[in-house]
Amino acid sequence: MTAMKNTITKAAIDLFFKKGYYATSISEIARACGIQKASIYYHFASKEDLLFSIMHDTMAALTDYLRRNLEKVNGIEERMRRAVRCHVRFHLEHQKETFIASSELRGLCNRNYLQIVAMRDEYEEIFQELIAAGTRQGVFAPCDVKILSYAILTLCTAGAFWFKPGGRLTVDEIAAIYENFIISGLKQGRIERLSA
Repeated sequence: MTAMKNTITKAAIDLFFKKGYYATSISEIARACGIQKASIYYHFASKEDLLFSIMHDTMAALTDYLRRNLEKVNGIEERMRRAVRCHVRFHLEHQKETFIASSELRGLCNRNYLQIVAMRDEYEEIFQELIAAGTRQGVFAPCDVKILSYAILTLCTAGAFWFKPGGRLTVDEIAAIYENFIISGLKQGRIERLSA
């Protein structure tokens, strides 16, 4: 990514996060970069192209971050713990980008929308495979894997909406709370079924 393209992207992320995609104009993005409006079109075909680029890069980085962090982790419980921790950390450390990726899908045309949804599906499948493996091994309670994966990811993604950098808890402390809560829930159902 060229320096100017990177500058435009950062300015757009800041404005989309503060004002929303629809309320932000190309003129405002250009002003934030100190360039003419026409200069943006040298790097991006449209405002939607800019939004799509942000979403695509965010989803690609999120998936890569998760896969890299799971590479050498053994044991289904530890793998699930790591997955939850990674998801929460990425969303808090890339708060603006993940907020936009979660809240501005309606700004995409159908073709771009379907591409981002396909990337999301690929990411969700990693969690679904972990949950399914945990239930097969008797580590987690039997469940509807797809619905539970949606519940976990929605819960963990929500941090991007309320997190305040420099707040009472660090990113790692928040990630640990989510991690322990989710693992406890996954295992608690198993314990209750055994004791019933």
